[in-house]
Amino acid sequence: MPVRIDTLDRKILRELQRDASQSLDDIAKAVGSSKTPVWNRIRKLREAGVIGAQTVLLDAEALGFEATFFVLIRTSEHEAEWQRAFLRALQARPEVQEAHRLAGDIDYILKVRVANARAYDAFYQALISEVRVHNVTALLSMEEIKHTVALPL
Repeated sequence: MPVRIDTLDRKILRELQRDASQSLDDIAKAVGSSKTPVWNRIRKLREAGVIGAQTVLLDAEALGFEATFFVLIRTSEHEAEWQRAFLRALQARPEVQEAHRLAGDIDYILKVRVANARAYDAFYQALISEVRVHNVTALLSMEEIKHTVALPL
């Protein structure tokens, strides 16, 4: 059964999305409540699965991952075994930050973060050695204009 989210829950979630490392006191102050009710709501939202794993956002470029490729994949293979092999190949590669199965002319789109074009080619060669694909188009992002993981609460 879905959990009911009220205005205070949304305020708390917005604060957590903005900075999950802030103290419970700071969150309570920002949302106009006290610490205990805020903690109880956060616990309820975690138990309901609204709040998942907490992590840290890293600066990819500062760590040497300067190239983002969007990889469009078309395949003529649609059998369950091919899909399982494709999924295993994607999950085994940390360069793949996102993967989506699409409706339309393109079957899959991947967001791949690597150091440079040579690293992308190594990724590409490894991928096609494991699974057959009909067509691959790689698009290099020239500039990231907007990036967020925050939902529009």
